Amino acid sequence: MARLPLLLSLSCLGTGLALVGGRALLARQPALTPATPTDRLEWLQRWDPDAWRRRDASLLLAARSDQPQEQRQWLRSQGWGPDPLAALVLKQDALAAAALGRPEKAQPLWRQLGHRFPLDPASADALYALGGEDPDQRRQLLQRFPAHPAALAAALGAGSEAADRRRGALHLARWGARWPGAEARLRQVCREDAAVLSAPQRAQLAEGLAELGDAAGALRCLGPTLSGMGASGRLSLGRALLAGDTQQQRQAERLLLDLVRSAPTAPEAEAAVRLLAQQGSPAAAAALAQLPPRWRDSAPVLARRILEAEPKGDGPHPATDKAALALLRRWPLDPASRTLQWDLVRERLLAGRWRAAMSLLEAIPTDQLPPPLAARQSFWIGFVQQQLGQNAAARSTWETLRQRHPGGYYGWRAAVRLGQGDLQLSAGPHLPGRKDSSDGRADWWPLASGDGSLDRLWRLDQRTEAWETWRHRRGRRAPQGSRELLLEGRLRQGVGDDWTAFGLLEQASLRLDGLQCDLERDLERSLHPLRFEAAFTAASRQAGLPMELLLGVAKQESRFTPAVRSPVGATGLMQLMPGTAAELAGGPVPEKLLEDPAENASLGGRYLALMLRQWNGDPLLAVASYNAGPGAVAGWLGPRLRSDPELWVEAIPYPETRLYVKKVLGNVWSYQQGSEPGC
Repeated sequence: MARLPLLLSLSCLGTGLALVGGRALLARQPALTPATPTDRLEWLQRWDPDAWRRRDASLLLAARSDQPQEQRQWLRSQGWGPDPLAALVLKQDALAAAALGRPEKAQPLWRQLGHRFPLDPASADALYALGGEDPDQRRQLLQRFPAHPAALAAALGAGSEAADRRRGALHLARWGARWPGAEARLRQVCREDAAVLSAPQRAQLAEGLAELGDAAGALRCLGPTLSGMGASGRLSLGRALLAGDTQQQRQAERLLLDLVRSAPTAPEAEAAVRLLAQQGSPAAAAALAQLPPRWRDSAPVLARRILEAEPKGDGPHPATDKAALALLRRWPLDPASRTLQWDLVRERLLAGRWRAAMSLLEAIPTDQLPPPLAARQSFWIGFVQQQLGQNAAARSTWETLRQRHPGGYYGWRAAVRLGQGDLQLSAGPHLPGRKDSSDGRADWWPLASGDGSLDRLWRLDQRTEAWETWRHRRGRRAPQGSRELLLEGRLRQGVGDDWTAFGLLEQASLRLDGLQCDLERDLERSLHPLRFEAAFTAASRQAGLPMELLLGVAKQESRFTPAVRSPVGATGLMQLMPGTAAELAGGPVPEKLLEDPAENASLGGRYLALMLRQWNGDPLLAVASYNAGPGAVAGWLGPRLRSDPELWVEAIPYPETRLYVKKVLGNVWSYQQGSEPGC
């Protein structure tokens, strides 16, 4: 008996060690992800001894289902413990119950969520759901989670009384002017409540409208003065006015000049100077001359002056080259320097002034440029080397380019110059490394945000929750730097917002440096996703074209957005004009039908095939015609198209078409190569 306590202690110790050891072994198992097959998840959800893994499997299975009843079955009994995933389970269970028309089941879940996890972003939805019966819950929502989508939806819905409507509009102007429906509400309050709005309130509403590009609405809301509008609002208003008519542009130039002079050290002052330096009017030039001394001697202003002083004609311009080289060496990392460099290099290339072009190209070290600009610079250095008879050096330069930047337009042109490949224009998909994603998302990869909670939500395929959490935490602050731009771009892609996402991803690519290879690889994958696979596969087969060509056009035309409208009335995806669509279809095509990806891709593919046949399979001419029309392209034909097609592209007189051709064919090459950056 004396040994019994010792035996019990040893037994308890052994059991404890076994549990700890078992938990450690379980933790070493591969994490569950959206790529995990469904049958594996179902087995783990029932039989895995680790309760955390069972919950992970339940959430992944619920995310994979679009049936509320099935979702509730997977989530049953998973809302345990203090972990934030319990809050997510309660939220999703409540949403599924509400979708089934079972408020008596949903309401207790919402109350439990708000009570147990009052500060978790998931509780914003609880406050929204319960706030329909309790205005105090809505007020808590706006105060506690001001930038959360649930709060923005509540602010838009606040309108039973004029005061509530004003408060909601002011909240939207501050935290989410781009929320769907916000623009109409801001205009309504500015119009109907002008007499009771204070100057700061009018300024807040006007800044929201200016952020949306509605300069006229912002000015009407402000009244006769800009009283109460801070530097950020003035910058937004100036940017919106610059997109207007000549009178509005002159007003913008005065506004931006006043901003810089009144707050020369504010962050907004630099952006205002850059905007002024990009304007070509004499008034803008006069405004630049009136800037404070610190800004008159800045890269954007000096670059503008160098371009203005550039003599006309193709002859040598030694004074311009000397001034430009001095600026490029002084500010090699400034965006204005990079723009100036390319503007001058392009002119010298088209004039055949190879040595002058080379001097300008070499003024900024290639490894100090973002990847897209580094690829462009490397290609043209190789091109000039070849023109100067340095064939071995040219091949070496292009080989390095192919290894470092294998995708994109310049990766394609380097491969062609080296005889190492070309675009595949035969029918069918040529997408390398793409796997069947019918069971699990084979295209999934980690978010790698550095934030454990965001990464876990992404890993569990909770894309909406990840986006809402990020939006709540970011608040009003715009994403900063390449890492945050990439993160927000991927999160927006996760919730189906390709239109905004591609803009953010393009910005991220232009802010990378040569030491961010992990981000560069993620960017390459994010910039070339496979969307509407069934629609594009069918259109590819019908048109006898590679699917990647259709994807490349659709990405540039509409960012894969079916319902977007161009300024001239083209609809979505591959954005055919209504008249062109009618010709192809043999009669008018309703807009709703054009918003269908399958119908739209089919018509776009037929038109692209028509352009290729017209130009004997030349992708440069076909893609240029898709953008500018075959009549315009016919006037650009010349010997350069065969001898130096890259120079032919640079000589296209329409800047939009010039960029379009490079973007589309670079997309096609990237899709067909599937290569990651070689850094």
